[in-house]
Amino acid sequence: MEAYLEANDLWEAVEDEYEIDPLPDNPTVAQIKIHKTKKQRKSKAKSYLFSAVSVAIFTRIMTLKSAKAIWDFLKQEYEGNEKIKGMQVLNLIREFEMQRMKESETISDKLLSIVNNVRLLGTEFSDTRIVQKILVTVPERFESTISSLENSKDLSTITLSELVYALQAQEQRRLMREEGTIEGALQAKLKFNQRPQRREEKGPMEQLPERRRF
Repeated sequence: MEAYLEANDLWEAVEDEYEIDPLPDNPTVAQIKIHKTKKQRKSKAKSYLFSAVSVAIFTRIMTLKSAKAIWDFLKQEYEGNEKIKGMQVLNLIREFEMQRMKESETISDKLLSIVNNVRLLGTEFSDTRIVQKILVTVPERFESTISSLENSKDLSTITLSELVYALQAQEQRRLMREEGTIEGALQAKLKFNQRPQRREEKGPMEQLPERRRF
């Protein structure tokens, strides 16, 4: 949100709660223009902040008079104080440690999502720790890939992107093989259904030639 406000030249209106001096008597055109611009920037900043929150949050900030007051409220609401942030980090790390990938699941971004949330709260989370977690979390079907990586490089130095790419590549190959098998089965079934049906064979009595009548 900060980057968005900066890109629209509105961050100053949020960061600095500057006062807009009233216009003097007989203002110049330049003074009128500057005064109008400052007022518009404050109003735009408030409008952008209002449009970025949910209805529930909007009802709590709609009475605030300045963009800075709204921003301070949102910082407190979403970041909290250091104690709250510390508790959030502990909960996220606990969730990270408890993550287990089921045999039926594919490689997902669940672990990386937790890590990103921890980092957003200002806590360091090394890629090495994530790699170690993934290596002990993935199902048994990825053992061949992990064994191949062990034979080709030192797993203690492998990067997170290398590990994720290798596991995703195996998962993609598996899905392609399954799709090929299903497609082949469907084609075989389609060919079977399109075969012309054979005429029913006649019974023994029906196969005898008809006697001539004299």
